[in-house]
Amino acid sequence: MNRWQRRDQCWCLWPSTAIRGVVEFVGGSYLAASPQISYRRLLESLAAEQLAIHAWSYVPGFDHQLQARDAWQQLRRCRQSLEQRLGYPLTTLRLGHSLGCKLHLLAPDGGRGCRGLAALSFNNFTADRSIPLLGTVAPALGVVTEFSPGPEETLKLIGRYYLQPNNLVVRFGNDALDQSPDLLQTLQSRDQDASEFLQMSGDHLTPASAGLRQGLLGDWADDPAKKKRIRRLTDALVAMI
Repeated sequence: MNRWQRRDQCWCLWPSTAIRGVVEFVGGSYLAASPQISYRRLLESLAAEQLAIHAWSYVPGFDHQLQARDAWQQLRRCRQSLEQRLGYPLTTLRLGHSLGCKLHLLAPDGGRGCRGLAALSFNNFTADRSIPLLGTVAPALGVVTEFSPGPEETLKLIGRYYLQPNNLVVRFGNDALDQSPDLLQTLQSRDQDASEFLQMSGDHLTPASAGLRQGLLGDWADDPAKKKRIRRLTDALVAMI
């Protein structure tokens, strides 16, 4: 397997064997600044299945509509570059974690440019719940600050403009940050929706694992339960390609 390479705002990992698809990944909040590290275990597990990985690197802002467009444009350019190099089109799976799910769901193409979306631990909270102290500091400064679009408007936009029928909504344990039920209800309210739900053990950070203990100490020091969860998740995602 080739090493991670940075291309514009994306971290790319291309298998050395024949590539049979591409995973376009957007992570959650500040974990996504270095997705090749924060999500290394999951993304490299997918790459081992002959899937190219394109992971968008970003720092979250308040204009999620703008960031959704930026992510879509950057990932599309990476895919087109790889397809041109290979000489054939690639099946594409969009994969998001937490805020990354929202950004994929707000993509300008309404999800039409892919085989499907896997939404892990969908999060759609207000800004003051997502950013510590914002709810206290902003009013004191006379500033009204909220994500654009806000939570209710996001679900309305998904119900109206998101056109991809094939989605896998994944929830881990009793994740207090997860709002998958709201997303699933919105998706399933659309005509001809084929979205599915997967409940797994774990927590909000289950997809985010750098595998540091394994990397430093070897397989014997790894957490078997964590390893098993990542394997199950990888299998579910590969089945969507």
